[in-house]
Amino acid sequence: MNQIDLEINGRQVRLRDRGLSLLEALRDDLGIRSAKDGCSPQGQCGCCTVLVDGQPRVACVTPLRRMRGRAVTTIEGLDPDVGSRWGAAFCATGGSQCGFCTPGIVLRLEGLRQREAPVSDDTVRKSLLAHLCRCTGWHSIIEAWSEYGAPLVLVGRDLERAAARATIEGGVPQRVDPDVPVGGGGFADDAAPPDALVAVRDGRGGWVVGETLAEARSAAGKVQGRRAPGELRWPLDFPPGEWDGRLRTTWVEPAYLETDASWCEPGGEPASPLANGGAFGGKESSEVGAVARRLADEHGRPVRVLYSREDTVRLGPKRPPMAGGVRGDGTGVMRVVRTPGIAGAVGRVVPGISVEEVDVPGPPTSAGLRAAGWAEAVALVASARDQTAPVLSPSGAVAEAVVADDGVELSVRCGDILDEVVLRSYCLGAAHMALSWVWSEGITVDEEGEVQDLTIRSFGILRAVDMPPVTVHLEPSGDEPVNGSDAVFAAVAAAATVAGGCPDAWPTRRARGQDGDGDGDAKRSS
Repeated sequence: MNQIDLEINGRQVRLRDRGLSLLEALRDDLGIRSAKDGCSPQGQCGCCTVLVDGQPRVACVTPLRRMRGRAVTTIEGLDPDVGSRWGAAFCATGGSQCGFCTPGIVLRLEGLRQREAPVSDDTVRKSLLAHLCRCTGWHSIIEAWSEYGAPLVLVGRDLERAAARATIEGGVPQRVDPDVPVGGGGFADDAAPPDALVAVRDGRGGWVVGETLAEARSAAGKVQGRRAPGELRWPLDFPPGEWDGRLRTTWVEPAYLETDASWCEPGGEPASPLANGGAFGGKESSEVGAVARRLADEHGRPVRVLYSREDTVRLGPKRPPMAGGVRGDGTGVMRVVRTPGIAGAVGRVVPGISVEEVDVPGPPTSAGLRAAGWAEAVALVASARDQTAPVLSPSGAVAEAVVADDGVELSVRCGDILDEVVLRSYCLGAAHMALSWVWSEGITVDEEGEVQDLTIRSFGILRAVDMPPVTVHLEPSGDEPVNGSDAVFAAVAAAATVAGGCPDAWPTRRARGQDGDGDGDAKRSS
């Protein structure tokens, strides 16, 4: 095979031309795991961004052969002082939670920083069109840009208390540390041994095992994801009756960026797919750990088990669609796609709403996703009354939000704050997710129940340039700390509904074909 000579992080490297992408070569041939695979490969999430001759480039759709004679820089190749400054800046502002998307974002910002001309915050936002972040709500990332190089940004911060707050908000143990934004989040596939086999789904319910990811995907005949040309569909009819407020929703993808992954030694315990984040409840029932254990025992070698983005969309749980009607006194009926636990979730927060579960062909659903069922019920009541009210979540947190033309203002009381930066970051992220859900999110599912939108940009997630200003008021309390971001999520969704005139269907603003087509870098390098 032809040899490809290039420079990786200041070192001359010679690789065989096996038709790999730059990302595959970095992760599997060279063991550089800071560049992440979030879209498998669609060139749409930005998690794999590296610098090529100093310019940001998405690596997943960049053929390795085009890198001949070029200089590639990953997080590991940054000057140690530069990398540590970026890690400190993101940690200081809450610009990173799970840390999956941020290594690519850091390199994008570092490419901007190296420009001679001044760079405005507006330019930073536009540069982030190449990226998706599901956790932070974008504002804290913009703040990290301004915070870069600031002296003593972490002095006096108790990172153990910060991690305790992150664990409460994320639902799983989490770390808060400057190394997380620059790739130290401990994701399952990053820790797999270099000699591990790789298993991917074959599209027929089975698994294909190969020596490398490229080999396994080739043997499985992986078909690249697509975006459906059809319109969104609302699968449930409103319940009959005279209602003061009505609302129905479509299928919504949780859209966590780290696709399901695990690995296991023969006879060992599989790596958790949750890593440094809870995936908003989307991985609670993931099969990848059990599959990794089984295949490792069968093959007598460590095995990495990886979902593609398409697998995650087809097989991962969705928010159950609903259609409801409510009177001004808070009583009414909500029809929901059959989902274990959903009736109880609604009843704990809005007991006046009765739940009718309906069997509808479609992808799996889960009541474990963020505020599933009860957030919809809160918004339904707000629509009936044409006004918002403080939201009391099942955890005991109280949140209130106002959505206006000039931005979002929210307050939350959730016990001991523990760490203001982390709690604010989670509240910003919840506000982003709620606005995105109400305004633009949804996936196409056909009448047979098959998901048609398989590209990450087709989900309708709000981009950095779409996110309005958000002011967060954290109300201190001596009570035990409880989750606050779920209450914020429900409060912002209800406030966005009222601000939008109480429409009877979400998403309210989405026009097909206007939610982004991916990364311009990808088009130039594919």
